[in-house]
Amino acid sequence: MADDDWPPGFFDRQDRGDDADFYAPPRLVTHIDDGAIAAVSELYDELGVPDGRVLDLMSSWVSHLSRKPSGGLVALGMNDVELQANPMADQVVVQDLNVDPRLPFDDASLDAVVCAVSIDYLIHPVEVLREAERVLRPGGVAVLTFSNRCFPTKAVRGWLATDEDGRVAIVRAYLEQAGFEGVTTALRTKRRRGGDPLYGAWARSI
Repeated sequence: MADDDWPPGFFDRQDRGDDADFYAPPRLVTHIDDGAIAAVSELYDELGVPDGRVLDLMSSWVSHLSRKPSGGLVALGMNDVELQANPMADQVVVQDLNVDPRLPFDDASLDAVVCAVSIDYLIHPVEVLREAERVLRPGGVAVLTFSNRCFPTKAVRGWLATDEDGRVAIVRAYLEQAGFEGVTTALRTKRRRGGDPLYGAWARSI
């Protein structure tokens, strides 16, 4: 199933301007609270993400890993200043996945592909995740984490139009449509008054 199999207008956004312009100013901040950040790191550790070569999609100056991956980290994102400031990255790729969803990596060349609190901005998510499946080695893991925070003008309409359970279903569908099987989803934080929820969705390449 392709991205155009979703309802008409699902991937529209309020701000249709060039993403390169929107992301041009460096934002050396975190977009979720400390509890949610810790939940990302814990999930990565549980799945063995740091034990191989990792691609961090839509990355920034921090990748929320508990330690530098043993096989190195590729940080792919929109802002070179942010990416160069990432202390764990040994390779930086500046790329707008909404313009070109193809990943510049060989087949079966990575052990993990992660994307933290950014999946809601993709207008071709199935194509990007199909590429993630292509570049993963057999047994490699794709891990998507997301919360209820976003830049609303850049998130796709379908994401904004539903609730948290609906977003879990959306991300599961993205992964399944991209060819992943055995997708697991879970709320990774305890429900806290005023705290950011952190959800995860993950699956391994066959």
